[in-house]
Amino acid sequence: MGGFFGVAAKEDCVFDLFFGIDYHSHLGTRRAGMTVYGKDGFNRAIHNIENAPFRTKFDKDIQSMHGHYGIGCISDYEPQPLLVRSHHGTYSLTTVSKINNTEELVGKLLETNHSHFLEMSGGDINATELVASLINQKENLIEGIKYALESVDGSLSLLLMNEHGIYAARDCKGRTPVVIGHKDDGFCASFESFAYKNLGYKDYKELGPGEIVVINANKCQTLSNPGTKMKICTFLWIYYGYPSSSYEGISVEAMRYRCGAMMAKRDSVKPDIVAGVPDSGTAHAVGYANESGVPFSRPFIKYTPTWPRSFMPTIQSQRNLIAKMKLLAVEELIRDKSLLLIDDSIVRGTQLRETTEYLFESGAKEVHIRPACPPLLYGCKYLNFSRSSSEMDLITRRVIDRLENGNVTDEILEEYANPDSEKYKIMIEEIRKELKFTSLAFNRLDDMLEAVGLDPDNCCTYCWNGKE
Repeated sequence: MGGFFGVAAKEDCVFDLFFGIDYHSHLGTRRAGMTVYGKDGFNRAIHNIENAPFRTKFDKDIQSMHGHYGIGCISDYEPQPLLVRSHHGTYSLTTVSKINNTEELVGKLLETNHSHFLEMSGGDINATELVASLINQKENLIEGIKYALESVDGSLSLLLMNEHGIYAARDCKGRTPVVIGHKDDGFCASFESFAYKNLGYKDYKELGPGEIVVINANKCQTLSNPGTKMKICTFLWIYYGYPSSSYEGISVEAMRYRCGAMMAKRDSVKPDIVAGVPDSGTAHAVGYANESGVPFSRPFIKYTPTWPRSFMPTIQSQRNLIAKMKLLAVEELIRDKSLLLIDDSIVRGTQLRETTEYLFESGAKEVHIRPACPPLLYGCKYLNFSRSSSEMDLITRRVIDRLENGNVTDEILEEYANPDSEKYKIMIEEIRKELKFTSLAFNRLDDMLEAVGLDPDNCCTYCWNGKE
């Protein structure tokens, strides 16, 4: 998906910028970049981080970069931040976005003002370059940012840096977070609130939907007030968010404990141990174990010393193989045991099926699977959760398509989204048989939202029920 970090400091900002960006490494695996602004103007570095972590790639760059303003990002797709020269002057821009109407926007821009766009290696247009072009349509920079936010179908949050400071803008529906931190000698803007805590910053404010602020070393000023309607991505708590993250005042780790506890309250299975798929299911499993009284255990361990998070090929078959190679069984904790295993979700199902087979091969008696969220029925339209070419990559949609002989409508999907319907029960059993689990029970949407604790109307649930 991606994340960003920016610093406005009285003195040099590079130390804080470097580590603030690095704390977003869990959000992206392909590209990273940083731009600083100081007495010598702009200085930028962008690197591929597919085979090495952010710190390794940028260690040399920070020795020569100096400035009192800086922005940077971890990105799954486009190289950024960009340096842009326009009638607004020169600025640097980084975004977290998913733009569904790219072709429409590009066509309109080419038609009206003879713009041009550089294609990336895959033939796609850099989303951040498109956002810059939208900003440049307006005479006023703030109106340009507002125009970009309002023009995008999908989601868009951004940081823009020029000689006056760093402008931070949150998505119009608040789908992704932007938070401001403060300490005596400056302000920072961040996707993740925990990213600045060890750097000495305290929470200052969390931007509301569509809010635009500008920060410099001395102040944070609101330039466009927040809207009232929010649809923050619920998956931030289920999967994306790092355990120490907090969104809208709701702790990720604490939510996952509540989530696991609510699953335990509805379960009738009595396993020997409860375990989480490392690391995405661990906290949910702790919550389940605490509520149920079934011992928490770690029957397999993720081997991390030589498998950094950033090393993950784009080819799905290779991703599956590497995910399997990272896990090492502790056979003494598996042999002749009934295991209840929690993961954050089931997407394609391939990795979890192979993990289950692995546990059976290691001597497990039973493997009960409990995903921490409901079945995924729709590909995400609002965040880059997955760039699957088709919703048929989702195991739920493949099973439903088979059960309905290809005649799948939104009305039919609504029945499958209802955990009390007969169609839902049939779907779950078909998934269980295909993936060879002893039993399978997904978390309910109402329970998951209760575990979050926000007003459900403020949470996006599109991937589970087709509704924002």
